[in-house]
Amino acid sequence: MSCFNKVAIALGLASITILSSSAASAHDFSAGDIRIGHPWSRIAPAAAPVMGAYLTLTNAGPEADTLVGGSTPLAERIEIHQMSIEGGVARMRSLPDGIEIAPGASVDLAPGGAHLMFIKPARPFAEGDRIEATLEFARAGSVRVEFVVQRNAAKEPDRADDHGGHTP
Repeated sequence: MSCFNKVAIALGLASITILSSSAASAHDFSAGDIRIGHPWSRIAPAAAPVMGAYLTLTNAGPEADTLVGGSTPLAERIEIHQMSIEGGVARMRSLPDGIEIAPGASVDLAPGGAHLMFIKPARPFAEGDRIEATLEFARAGSVRVEFVVQRNAAKEPDRADDHGGHTP
């Protein structure tokens, strides 16, 4: 086999590897004009009564939309929450009216701020698990997504627990 053929085969195999890993790591969803980027959740301690879930919502449309809720067979319910620090104490509050995504805007649901909460998970979430869920939007309707369980998103600092003292 010529040197050229060996290089061509090596480049072909490298291309296949890159394309297959890109497809495997692609983790975006959409509903109407709403783009849902990288839904993820942290690894759950065995007895955790709640687990935070995170993602980015982008509205590519001309009108505002609102994330109003969601569901999953692996938890009693999904709620939208906001974390804030008041007097040095972390506080959680439910956002029953949801989170609005303005036209052309993105909203990050991330540790330490607005996020989704899996209430009473059916089992602990382990690294690598994929949690199927359905998110509900006021305009875009329902969309099935998959939350990947991981230690932390690449940009997030390691924090002990975003839900300290919070009970459902």
